Amino acid sequence: MNKEKQTRISEVGEFGLIDRLTEKIQIKNESTVKGVGDDAAVLNYSQKRVVVSSDLLTEGIHFNLMYVPLKHLGYKAVVVNLSDIFAMNAIPRQIVVNIALSNKFSVEAVEEIYSGIYLACEKYGVDLVGGDTTSSLTGLTISITAIGEAEEENLVYRSGAKPSDLLCVSGDLGGAYMGLQLLERENEVFKVNKNMQPQLQGYDYILERQLKPEARGDIIAAFKKMGIQPTSMIDISDGLSSEIMHLCKNSNTGCNLYEDKIPMDYQTKKMAEELSINPLVAALNGGEDYELLFTLSVLDYEKIKNDPDFTIIGHMTEAGEGANLITNAGSAIPLQAQGWDHSNRENKQ
Repeated sequence: MNKEKQTRISEVGEFGLIDRLTEKIQIKNESTVKGVGDDAAVLNYSQKRVVVSSDLLTEGIHFNLMYVPLKHLGYKAVVVNLSDIFAMNAIPRQIVVNIALSNKFSVEAVEEIYSGIYLACEKYGVDLVGGDTTSSLTGLTISITAIGEAEEENLVYRSGAKPSDLLCVSGDLGGAYMGLQLLERENEVFKVNKNMQPQLQGYDYILERQLKPEARGDIIAAFKKMGIQPTSMIDISDGLSSEIMHLCKNSNTGCNLYEDKIPMDYQTKKMAEELSINPLVAALNGGEDYELLFTLSVLDYEKIKNDPDFTIIGHMTEAGEGANLITNAGSAIPLQAQGWDHSNRENKQ
């Protein structure tokens, strides 16, 4: 992009920029009555419940443009919001995008961000129906609100877990955190020697987990196909330990989490070993995996026991027993909610 002519935003103006960013929007959902182009979007959800979530990403706090491609940033900004909708067992339908930009960003740079936003909208079948743009003195901030729908009886909250429920997770954990550690390491090397090429070979998976995560809408579809209704659910944005504590607090339960059951990818463990980090720390206290943590009745055990997308990592207990990590040696260690806190990042509660 640096080799091509860059257009200053001042050359096209705010409305010209908006026209360029929104001219290719195509509406996908019947619930979108009116999208971009008026004072407000108009949505029609009939008798379904509307689910809304919002997330804020700020340059220097949540992302570093030294190693985060703009297209990936736009994609990830959408995904982290859709993940919250899926965590309610709902289906996302629309997003609203608000973006603040400093004058270091050209029109083409903003279009690159929006190319990632539109790619995510296409993949997840979501409509962009509005938002706002403004100037910033401190870099780039993206705020996205996601809107979804669900039948009332299908909604899943953090508060429904019961003692003896199975504690389960989708996918694997710790990969996004270790991908970030790798990128941070290579960035520090680059600061010292700008001729040094980053050493990223062999770690494609954990890099993708950090730079281009996916929201687990496929898990919601699997629940429906398998006839499963989780008793509680939350997405893993701030680390497994913090999210378990949220479920326990909201459901008034304790839990036993088993160390040897926590799923981790080979690249996660390999990178952790290379950096002398305990991979368990990455899974418990890292973040941005955007997997789903949920509880199920023991009656659903037969439905999921052989499914490779699900791992049973523990079970819920009475509140008085507390939330504990059961180590490989059999010791019970109280869990600490030390969630993801990168550069004073505000954890989403």
